[in-house]
Amino acid sequence: MLQRIQTVYLLIATISSAGLIFVFHLWTNISDEPVFAQDDYLYFGLFLGSALLSLISIFSYKNRKSQFVLGRLNIILNFILLGLFVYQSLNISGETNVSEKGIGILLPILSIVFLVLANKAIKKDEELVKSVDRLR
Repeated sequence: MLQRIQTVYLLIATISSAGLIFVFHLWTNISDEPVFAQDDYLYFGLFLGSALLSLISIFSYKNRKSQFVLGRLNIILNFILLGLFVYQSLNISGETNVSEKGIGILLPILSIVFLVLANKAIKKDEELVKSVDRLR
């Protein structure tokens, strides 16, 4: 059902993956210009892929197992995105394109937190349904 708490968590993860990337910059380059996610197609695609997985997971509420698997895939995707940010910021061989990090680098962490909360709620619902089935 759409009125469950995991829907709220997944919606917040969607907003952080799709909406906040236009508000917060990822880093500032050498010429003091903020770089947003839509400026780099790899990061933009990964953020939108994460948001799309969250939306698909919201509307697959009838199949809790696939919803749980989609949540785990989304967590893995956000860890890949976070790993790319760490690699980009630590790959310094002289002067780098990243001179100052922005708050947008922390968006995958926010998304991971809400996806983990959503998966816990999905698992709790699945256990509740199994316990009711045992009583029948």
